[in-house]
Amino acid sequence: MTGKEDVATIEEELPPGTLPLDAWQRARGARMVVFANYHMPIQYEGIMAEHSWTREHAGLFDVSHMGQLSFSGEGVDEALEQLLPSDIKGLKPFRQRYSMLLDEEGGILDDLMVSRLDGGAFDGADIYMVVNGATKYDDMGWMIEHLPDEVTMNHMDEQALLALQGPEAGDALATLIPETAGLYFMQSGPFTWRGVPLWISRSGYTGEDGFEISIPADNAELLADALAALPQVKPIGLGARDSLRLEAGLPLYGHDLDPRVSAIGADLGFAIQKRRREEGGFFGHARVMKELADGPGSRRVGLRVDGRLPAREGAPIFAGDVMVGEVTSGGFAPTLGAPIAMGWVSLPHSALGTALEVEVRGKRIVATVAPMPFVPHRYRRQKSA
Repeated sequence: MTGKEDVATIEEELPPGTLPLDAWQRARGARMVVFANYHMPIQYEGIMAEHSWTREHAGLFDVSHMGQLSFSGEGVDEALEQLLPSDIKGLKPFRQRYSMLLDEEGGILDDLMVSRLDGGAFDGADIYMVVNGATKYDDMGWMIEHLPDEVTMNHMDEQALLALQGPEAGDALATLIPETAGLYFMQSGPFTWRGVPLWISRSGYTGEDGFEISIPADNAELLADALAALPQVKPIGLGARDSLRLEAGLPLYGHDLDPRVSAIGADLGFAIQKRRREEGGFFGHARVMKELADGPGSRRVGLRVDGRLPAREGAPIFAGDVMVGEVTSGGFAPTLGAPIAMGWVSLPHSALGTALEVEVRGKRIVATVAPMPFVPHRYRRQKSA
């Protein structure tokens, strides 16, 4: 492993990179933008059309910009439980959890997914983790600084990551890999397709049923071709990914989450299991317990915005003449046919149904604190199967 300074220097010096499917995307008419220091597709046919297709059928997303990490070594569970507030020791093989990387004061450095491997995947590693693309080098530096020497972290930059999302994703993937039909939400496991090793989890970032597929980068185009050839599947860009996750009430790191905010204020306390709350031993435990007892100073909320004009990130939120918060994500929700937003507001103004106003283009627009998700999640959960 390299030192923290080396990782940061690498990130600063890198020009925008290309992902394994760059040529594949351009050949299909993708409009490319730079995101998380990679050239990535913002759209193919159009954001509205791609959003609707994913809600009705299955969309294929290239999320290879995300950081894929593996961990192994003596005491790996205990080491990760200092950095993450979630129960890693209790994570069973082939199971996955949502968690966060916290700093010493309990600020959120990133949100992530962590999975227990089976001892056979990824060179026998114990833990597999997916972190956000824009923060992966900072995450790696932080973990290198705080993990003991006995724990080895591997940046799996030779792996691509594809996401297949939508109500027809299960049937589509089962056409190619029948065994995936047995997976339920937040389950994962090793699979093989045409001799290629895959790690597949039933999860995603749209609120729909779906999968994330880790595959050697050299084989990513082969799998993308096979999936896109299915009648249920179309390639989808970042634009629809953002509108889908906003409708699903899912936060975006660097916008809705950052080191200034806490897990409790962000309404992510579900990721801190009872044992961890009681035992502590993780960065930020004191802040978590204080905010559970006394409430946070502000809270992440959903907002229904009157009219048709969307409230974008940075729009101030008012209660009367007093500014009480700020929009962190906002846009038009194609599924609802109306603008929605996510933002942080002071605790006294965070209750459901609270009438507020957002300032958009110099005009005050009524916005009401609303429950999230805005569009119900449709995960394939085992208990309801």
